[in-house]
Amino acid sequence: MKTVQPIRDIAMIAAMKDVLMKQHYRNYFLFVLGINTGLRISDLLALRVGDVRGKSHIVITEQKTGKLKRFKINNDLQQHISKFTIDKNKAAYLFQSRRSQDRIHRVQAWKILNAAAQEVGLSEIGTHTLRKTFGYHFYQKYKDVAVLQQIFNHSSPAVTMRYIGINQDIMDEAVDGFSL
Repeated sequence: MKTVQPIRDIAMIAAMKDVLMKQHYRNYFLFVLGINTGLRISDLLALRVGDVRGKSHIVITEQKTGKLKRFKINNDLQQHISKFTIDKNKAAYLFQSRRSQDRIHRVQAWKILNAAAQEVGLSEIGTHTLRKTFGYHFYQKYKDVAVLQQIFNHSSPAVTMRYIGINQDIMDEAVDGFSL
């Protein structure tokens, strides 16, 4: 499995949104929900309409850890949720396949994200990119690794910093300024 990176450039996030919106609103919403919540793709794809519509928080048991997770749905996200779920049954999967009543799966989500990334010229993109992008920009805004560590349920701040690519940025910057 290859290492994926967060999308660091806000303009590239906007470009991804544009491409995904042209594909299908579901694809756009998957991206928006992912980069605004930091949930793992397995947890995003398991969500049902009733888990998010009209709610103030997303409350789930994380599939990977088995831990309870409660995440605040901000106002912008609430508007996206309202628009996306307006005609959907509350028992339906949030990210339902267009061919059946089942949800899309991880491989399909990867294909969706990779196709859009290729179109905008991004590489090192995968399903974890959504979570890493959330973490990267959360850290850039608040510089609070302790809160981010809790959001991600990581064991240490060092794990969180490595996960969101901050350590890589520091190393890249240091090497750029180094010459013998």
